Amino acid sequence: MEKDLGNYRKSYEKSELSKTTVPENPMEFFQKWFYEVEANGQQEEPNAMTISTIGLDGYPKNRVVLLKKFTWEGFIFYTNYLSEKGKAIANNPNICISFFWHGAEQQIIIKGKAEKIATNLSDGYFESRPDGSKLGAWASNQSEVVASREELDAQLKAMEKKFEQKEIPRPEHWGGYIVKPISMEFWQGRANRMHDRILYSLQENFEWKIERLAP
Repeated sequence: MEKDLGNYRKSYEKSELSKTTVPENPMEFFQKWFYEVEANGQQEEPNAMTISTIGLDGYPKNRVVLLKKFTWEGFIFYTNYLSEKGKAIANNPNICISFFWHGAEQQIIIKGKAEKIATNLSDGYFESRPDGSKLGAWASNQSEVVASREELDAQLKAMEKKFEQKEIPRPEHWGGYIVKPISMEFWQGRANRMHDRILYSLQENFEWKIERLAP
């Protein structure tokens, strides 16, 4: 099987970045871009992000998850702590998350450390989820091998029966992480592949160093 993709090209010409005009704090910059992408409606899920971890087998692995909150401190998402992703983070909390908003021709690459958030915060978010999602957190042993789809459906039905007409609590193995950034790179597509790349690096005094990178 072979397909040559050499002629797949797009000229990026929608915007530009200047080191002299970007905010001093990258979280402020992230918020600006996120709200703009959200407002223009070109991205169906602007909070979809790629998370990269180093697995227990030594290989990196990427997957797309949904960002659920961002603060001045970092980026929060939720998952099963016993999943492949959770085990990887427990072994090595240094991870990378990235956003690609094709409609705006923008990308953000964030390196940071992942930490579990407080249990009461995980409880609060879990309570806001639809009952079906709550039951799914109980029914699925995320990343584990299952014999069939029927087995999964049976596990879900068992949970539906177990919690019928009852409040569904958060499983202890399910909760949130916050990714606290140490670097954030903002990428804006430009013509002739001469893209703008602005890198923020956290310094020992907790101030951010701003540099331009070659494309």
